[in-house]
Amino acid sequence: MIMEKKIAVIFPGVGYHVDKPLLYYSRKLAGQYGYEIVCADYGKLPSGIKGDMKKMYEAYEQALANVTEKFADLDFHSYDRVLFISKSIGTAVAASYDAQYEIGAGHIYYTPVEASFQAIGTEGIVFHGTGDDWAKTEVISAECEKRGLPLYLTEQANHSMETGNALRDLEILKTIMEKTDQYIREFSSR
Repeated sequence: MIMEKKIAVIFPGVGYHVDKPLLYYSRKLAGQYGYEIVCADYGKLPSGIKGDMKKMYEAYEQALANVTEKFADLDFHSYDRVLFISKSIGTAVAASYDAQYEIGAGHIYYTPVEASFQAIGTEGIVFHGTGDDWAKTEVISAECEKRGLPLYLTEQANHSMETGNALRDLEILKTIMEKTDQYIREFSSR
């Protein structure tokens, strides 16, 4: 039996690094399915971007440029499966990079910002909390519906998919990871 060559790239948020719960556990799940794991590094990004579209766009452009430079020698087309797992501004970077290089990656989008939908296509799943003050639920819902993307809403969860109640947050994380696992399993068997 020939083993499939698979890679998963983790695209963090600005303040949400790869060792925070959503990305830590989704990384472990991808590893369990035999994916080689690579974490995107954006370098130092501007601070205070929340609510400032100009700064957010600058951060996105800088992150995309750094990722493009760092992945210059990585031949994504030599892989049988490419999975992009992204969070917040990382969703815009992942979607843009995929579109620019026509990779055809599977996507797991954790709490995308509204601007990410300028690049997000029709492949993947989306997670959003109704208490996320970085993106309006109605905008995320409409954009997902337009693209036919499954959207998993969590009532009152913030941009980190948390509510402030530790036990509730663990239940939310477990539910999200079950949906993530299901997506990775299905994507891997296509």
